[in-house]
Amino acid sequence: MTQSRTHTCGQLRAAQAGQQVTLVGWMENVREVGNNFAFVVLRDFYGTTQVVVETGEMMRTVKAINKESTISVTGTVRLRENPNPRQETGQVEVVPQEIRVLGRCRYNELPFEISRSREADETARLKYRYLDLRNPAVKNNIVLRCQVVAAIRQAMMDHGFLEITTPILTASSPEGARDYLVPSRKHPGKFYALPQAPQQFKQLLMTSGFDRYFQIAPCFRDEDARGDRSPGEFYQLDMEMAFATQEDVFAVLEDVLPPIFSRYGLYKTASTAPFRRISYNDAMETYGSDKPDLRIDLTVTDVTDLARETGFEPFAAGVVKAVPVSGCQLTRKQIDKLCADVQVQAGQKPYWLRMDETGVLAGGVAKFFAGREEALTQKLGLTAGTLVLFAAGGRDEARKTAGVMLKMAGAAVPGHMDAQRYEFCWIVDFPMFEIGEESGQLEFCHNPFSMPNGGLEILLAAERGEVDPLSIYAYQYDLVCNGVELSSGAVRNHDPDIMIKAFEMVRLGEEDVKAKFPAMYNAFCYGAPPHAGIAPGIDRMVMLLAGESSIREIIPFPMNKNAQDVMMGAPSRVEQRQLDELSIQVVREEE
Repeated sequence: MTQSRTHTCGQLRAAQAGQQVTLVGWMENVREVGNNFAFVVLRDFYGTTQVVVETGEMMRTVKAINKESTISVTGTVRLRENPNPRQETGQVEVVPQEIRVLGRCRYNELPFEISRSREADETARLKYRYLDLRNPAVKNNIVLRCQVVAAIRQAMMDHGFLEITTPILTASSPEGARDYLVPSRKHPGKFYALPQAPQQFKQLLMTSGFDRYFQIAPCFRDEDARGDRSPGEFYQLDMEMAFATQEDVFAVLEDVLPPIFSRYGLYKTASTAPFRRISYNDAMETYGSDKPDLRIDLTVTDVTDLARETGFEPFAAGVVKAVPVSGCQLTRKQIDKLCADVQVQAGQKPYWLRMDETGVLAGGVAKFFAGREEALTQKLGLTAGTLVLFAAGGRDEARKTAGVMLKMAGAAVPGHMDAQRYEFCWIVDFPMFEIGEESGQLEFCHNPFSMPNGGLEILLAAERGEVDPLSIYAYQYDLVCNGVELSSGAVRNHDPDIMIKAFEMVRLGEEDVKAKFPAMYNAFCYGAPPHAGIAPGIDRMVMLLAGESSIREIIPFPMNKNAQDVMMGAPSRVEQRQLDELSIQVVREEE
């Protein structure tokens, strides 16, 4: 142990009784019992130890110290008269001969109680994150993150991957999100960009002759926060393989991830290889989402033809999806609450009916199915006690609403969700192109660097009008766990001719490709190997392992939802001389 202490606060046991020890840590709590007797809880990174004050002199010393001050305690270990079986050091206590203050807490009142910091307002937690992290429940998530990253590194090296770091200051490129730009002092008017991902660099490593690359890579995107996404920066297990197919990538992650999830996860059961594979279209039709939670046994059924005949106006046009939920014991009030929650999340109103215990359809929109009860029962396999939720609208609207209904009903109705496990799946066969909502024209759907399924021939056929571009699939894949997208990956488009033709489909020519991706285009012209990769998010992985609902709980110093670091005061204004050095003029300031 270090020179300032003989033991940690989580180390003493009955075997040390009678020994003189020195402990250091934070004074977590003082419980006074009479004028000259008190119990002091001393906490460090490793645990807590009870210190018993039994003299007036020592009592005066302790009373002069504010909680959360760091102190050194030298004293004798003795067995407790009343052991605490819930505490690892609960068999012993320390009777002090000396207590010294190492770092005084100057405040009588703390922003929140350390042991209950997770109950505090999030703004206060982020502002005083260094206090929040003293809470063992918060600290443990960061320790878990460290352990998971170490296990990932070892597993990747065991699979023959080399860890190679790529640049942080690079060129801006269109990768789907907003760049963080960094002005150049030496090149006035020009900017670096922080990488949204090491995408181009890892592909260039494949053209350089490296066979297997990985990196715990920092990525920077100027995007809004949500529960499973932190604004600003995040980390991912970035990996790429030369001379590889989609199957090669799957084989590596199916071998690397299950042992880590089984060992470190809140749940000890995880999918084993091979993970289930679901096409994008099947996922959207069956689960209403391309991020299905396979722990839920509910599915979506298309009832458009049947529902359109009911005369119910919302079902008269568009698409109608149904989610039957068997064994539902929810009350009418609970069903209304479930539907209201679905509407808030999906933005579309759901509808419902229920087959009662006598086999009669009742409630909600049941009256509109008069005369069609048997057809609906056969279509959905209805049994007594089944709740049916309906979503109506355009195809995408109905799918989305149905997906939200499925997820919420699976959690609300007992018996439909095996929550205590990690269920992985691959979503494959993503469309290569889509019609842009704003442009109304053909655009890349997922990743412009992906190889189309069918290669150059399928693109030429589309150009000739023989194939609908929207029917072209790409070798793109997502890794999903418990309804959370962990990663997107792809077999890369390594052929310059195929790359140019793919970009021509979205109205960008060869010169545009050369201008936007000069290094990668030129490198591919020197003979690039077929290669494929993926990049699971470290933050999301640890969030799932820890059983947290917010990604901020597993990041040491996260930003708030508005991309602000309230602890450090970032972003902040800078001095005029700094702006002058960078040839930058602020033309509008917002308070």
